[in-house]
Amino acid sequence: AEIDEGLYSRQLYVLGHEAMKRMQTSNVLVSGLRGLGVEVAKNLVLGGVKSVTLHDPQPAAWPDLASQFYLREEDVGQNRAEATLPRLAELNAYVAVTSTRQPLSQELLAPFQVVVLTNSSLEEQLWVGDFCHSHGIKLVVADTRGLFGQLFCDFGDDMVVTDTNGEQPLSAMVSMVTKGCPGEVTCLDEARHGFETGDFVTFTEVEGMEELNSCGPVEIRVLGPYTFSIGDTSGFGDYVRGGDRHPSQDKRLREALVEPELMITDFGKAERPPIMHWGWQALHRFIRQHGRPPRPRHQGDAAEVVALTREVAPGAELDEELLRELAFQATGDLAPVNAFIGGLAAQEVMKAVSGKFTPITQWLYFDALECLPEENKETVLTEEQCRPRNSRYDGQIAVFGAELQAKLGAQKYFVVGAGAIGCELLKNFAMVGLGCGPEGCITVTDMDTIEKSNLNRQFLFRPWDVTKLKSERAAAAVREMNPALRVSSRPDRVGPDTERVYDDDFFEALDGVANALDNVDARLYMDRRCVYYRKPLLESGTLGTKGNVQVVIPFLSESYSSSQDPPEKAIPICTLKNFPNAIEHTLQWARDEFEGLFKQPAENVNQYLTDPKFVERTLRLAGTQPLEVLEAVQRSLVSERPRAWPDCVAWACRHWHRQYSNNIRQLLHNFPPGQKTNSGTLFWSGPKRCPHPLVFDPDNVSRAMGGASGGGCCHPWVTLGCQPSPLGAIGHCWVPTITLACHRSLLGGGHHPWVPSVIVGWWTSPLGANRHPWVPSVIVGWWTSPLGANRHSWVPSVIVGWWTSPLGANRHP
Repeated sequence: AEIDEGLYSRQLYVLGHEAMKRMQTSNVLVSGLRGLGVEVAKNLVLGGVKSVTLHDPQPAAWPDLASQFYLREEDVGQNRAEATLPRLAELNAYVAVTSTRQPLSQELLAPFQVVVLTNSSLEEQLWVGDFCHSHGIKLVVADTRGLFGQLFCDFGDDMVVTDTNGEQPLSAMVSMVTKGCPGEVTCLDEARHGFETGDFVTFTEVEGMEELNSCGPVEIRVLGPYTFSIGDTSGFGDYVRGGDRHPSQDKRLREALVEPELMITDFGKAERPPIMHWGWQALHRFIRQHGRPPRPRHQGDAAEVVALTREVAPGAELDEELLRELAFQATGDLAPVNAFIGGLAAQEVMKAVSGKFTPITQWLYFDALECLPEENKETVLTEEQCRPRNSRYDGQIAVFGAELQAKLGAQKYFVVGAGAIGCELLKNFAMVGLGCGPEGCITVTDMDTIEKSNLNRQFLFRPWDVTKLKSERAAAAVREMNPALRVSSRPDRVGPDTERVYDDDFFEALDGVANALDNVDARLYMDRRCVYYRKPLLESGTLGTKGNVQVVIPFLSESYSSSQDPPEKAIPICTLKNFPNAIEHTLQWARDEFEGLFKQPAENVNQYLTDPKFVERTLRLAGTQPLEVLEAVQRSLVSERPRAWPDCVAWACRHWHRQYSNNIRQLLHNFPPGQKTNSGTLFWSGPKRCPHPLVFDPDNVSRAMGGASGGGCCHPWVTLGCQPSPLGAIGHCWVPTITLACHRSLLGGGHHPWVPSVIVGWWTSPLGANRHPWVPSVIVGWWTSPLGANRHSWVPSVIVGWWTSPLGANRHP
């Protein structure tokens, strides 16, 4: 099936088309439709798998409403899966959502590629795990108990990961490979190699020890920040130079229980995962023996769980306080914890079906006990305070007590933004009862309207909401989840111009602010307002599969603007222009080139045509900057201004030859491939990779269309009447013959070292006397259109590829 790029555009940036196609052929079963199960199912439906089958034979009960956001009060007593199905199906018309209440069986499991078990018994997990492992079905087990969470993955014996982390593949230059068993590889000391023991690498462009180029992925052992060892190289040829390196069985549940691989998520709690692993098994034993979980804050039940844990792990050193908390919270059901563990479980399913990103190995345990009171916990959280009250908040009261629940209801919060994070915040606030009391309220603001691409992540919206205000539709959606929620919506952006709306009275009445913004300026503004009014701030953001959260408490933690991210590592101009040796070099070169051609000159032309003091201001710039800026203006307005579409194509052809042929020929004329330095080493060695000039071929569609058509479409004057026409003009382009200079200075940063500085004064005379001395009168008053390198929505897609992939990387293989 065709991928709906309008719907999945943001997800495609992270996963890519191939992974998305694999997802669209996958069928997933989600068993257990309480709060955790519905989180997993919601994320999978939004993600775009082929089908999701909901399995749950149980009826909905009042405690389910604590976190099951697709159950309504009128659904109590109905089957959970069947009541949830229509609301889940609305999320994505491309995903088939069905339900079943029949008991789990081998016949039911057989058609699925992935099975997800939530809130299930250990006995059920074991037989399902055995069946799935032996039949090549991938298994995810997830569970939550109050502030505790558990996740297990078994992806079988043949799981193939095509992309371990979504980042650009690591690569670096090799300076030496020794002959031995094992052989040792030394990388250039420009940067650490960034590998870990157990990674696999491949080699390319190795001279002398050519056997490495064809030996396939090799497992490595890291020896230091610049060295690692590989297999036996004693029978290989002697290494000469060159080379890049590129990184390239789960146990079944029954075995993993005995010999667990535990993933550490918090190094401040590194000792807890094994204790929770045993404690969770003891909890299952308690439930099997008593037919119920331990009661909230019941000392006898907690002591029994500790004793059962000693039976599971005899002789092990146990944290009894941690195990008692696990027993105390066994009936807890918290929406935020379900959202976290459910998000992780759904991500593991997407890894399993797409081959994108490395799965966890294999157990993950989580706790957030920091949320409990640090002082007087035994007096604040008593058995009476945490007993069930036949309320939708019973799962939360079991953890935090009834007094905190009343305080949550009285909170007044300001949610800034109703996008992907804003939707999740509002859903969680509604589930926990924030602002649901007679004195509480939530105000949400967002000036944006809903677009189709939002529907893939912002789950409070539906297709019929497109073009409507996000804040209004988000507020209406969470009111349906919890009718007691007191929420109001605003369409105003936050900033100095709306301080009459969000004034002193508004901020003074708040108990806190939750940011869900997508730009730094707005974050900084809200941070200043919260500091001024001394209000707590919840700050968060996402980037692909990465995320960050910052909790700002007045007088306790630093504010958002108190720290800044370190600057990105800069790449030397000479490396970009002449000696790139990594793919990120070509990408940075492409971006600089794009803006230098299609953004900066057009902006300067507009200023020249509208600002009488532009020339005077430009001539005060340092060095050769005045010459560079004014030359670019003159080229845009006179010498290279196109009159018709063929002129645009001719300009692009000349530029193509200059960048991909002439400049490289000049570089190789100055430094031939075999040239040696004064020390006797080859000039083209180490980080310097010898380039090769390209030959322009009008019949090569990818290069001709990318270079000539793409560049022509981007020419600043195209919008002024030069409309694109068929590409026949490419074959008629005249390209000037290059004259190779002897040892001309290497170009870097646009400098012109061979241009006498006195020429700069030449620009003062014609421009000072007349604003437009060499501008044809027909274009005075016209306007150019600068293009931003990241404005892909209206830049032809062929141009993006032209500047990054086929040419920039090929000229320096």
